Amino acid sequence: MRYSPAELGRGALGALVGIALAGLTVKIVPGGPEALPFLVAPMGAAAVLLFAVPASPLAQPWPLLGGNTISTVVGLTAHWLIDDVLLAAAVGVGAAIGVMMLLGCLHPPGGACALLAATATPVIDEQGLAFAALPVAVNAAMLLVVASVVHGLTGSRYPHRAPKPAPATAAETATALDTSDIESAMARLAQRLDVNPEDVVALVRDAEEHALDRRLGSVPVSRIMHTDVASVLPFESIYRARTVLVQKEVKTLPVVDNDRRVVGVVSIIDLFTRDLVELEPVETIMITDVTTIRDDTPVAELVPTMTQTGFKVVPVVDDEDRMVGIVTRGDLIAVLHRALLEDGSR
Repeated sequence: MRYSPAELGRGALGALVGIALAGLTVKIVPGGPEALPFLVAPMGAAAVLLFAVPASPLAQPWPLLGGNTISTVVGLTAHWLIDDVLLAAAVGVGAAIGVMMLLGCLHPPGGACALLAATATPVIDEQGLAFAALPVAVNAAMLLVVASVVHGLTGSRYPHRAPKPAPATAAETATALDTSDIESAMARLAQRLDVNPEDVVALVRDAEEHALDRRLGSVPVSRIMHTDVASVLPFESIYRARTVLVQKEVKTLPVVDNDRRVVGVVSIIDLFTRDLVELEPVETIMITDVTTIRDDTPVAELVPTMTQTGFKVVPVVDDEDRMVGIVTRGDLIAVLHRALLEDGSR
């Protein structure tokens, strides 16, 4: 896996600042023996998680704070209850992992904190349970503060929150993956993955969009649009619009001005729920909130426009916003079908 320059800088410089401030904070906070370490080694591993893989569930605030602090307490308890150092270390680490899993704060450096506490030196033994607070909790808290600031200043998001997907249409809801599918699949795996189901859904949907763009990104909308488009002017009567709709056997009519710029649309529902003879102008009933698309736009960009908004017809315009054609949902289905057939024949 290759890291971008921004990720490299964030990981290295973030850890540098975080570790320095975590140690400095303990040095200036009174309360422990002078021989007490101002930094504990597990914070180095915590810095790797916080600054290099901040999206990991293991790198979030509760695992960082709870995992390190609670594991230290568990390790100290094993140290006091078991005289044999090797056995105390084994029990302390094993018990700490179990407690972290139960409390939802699993954090790999927490195992190191438990080991450090279970094999406590005399100065740590003298500090007692306070060792979990100073330096462990203070180190972890300062790393958390620095991570939040560094990620915020460099355009990253910490604590991590999975991106919210765009609202799905009814068809997408029926067929697309969601978090429950991912959770079910992860539960059937022989080993647990260090990833959130929400992130997997976001990753899959982004990959789907990339694949669609790869297949259709070179095909402009002008290649699939209809150019023989029936339209009406805003001042023409509703009766006239109804007549055009019947003659052309279409369900939607763009309404354009004298320069062929789209100002609205009227549909078969708008027209045939009116009186048979209606001489009012079309502009009195047309929908003015119209989405158009440029003729040089890749077809891949048309897919979310039509699927997420529910539009069945999208007017196509040139670089001067003049209508040059329309694309229907049927046109889009046809080109997607051809793309699938081409993929299947390879």
